[in-house]
Amino acid sequence: MAIARFFLISGWVQGVGYRFFAEREANRLQVRGFVRNRSDGKVEVYAIGEERAVQDFKLRLSEGPSGARVTGVKEKEAQVNAEYSRFVIEASV
Repeated sequence: MAIARFFLISGWVQGVGYRFFAEREANRLQVRGFVRNRSDGKVEVYAIGEERAVQDFKLRLSEGPSGARVTGVKEKEAQVNAEYSRFVIEASV
């Protein structure tokens, strides 16, 4: 059964390839949803998948790519949005 979560990642996470890293890891773990930069310097992720995959994805998000310094990952339950059939990089907000 699929679950959905919003993650808000803080730290040095913009300008270091974080969105591409998130997209690659989501595809590897068969997670769908989106990643996007926010104007406050954080990165927002919406993830849908099997519970184990989403939790593994969260662990990878907390590590980030080699150039990132993740200082926090906030998690919030979300509704599964069936419109997302894959993982995409969305425009910044």
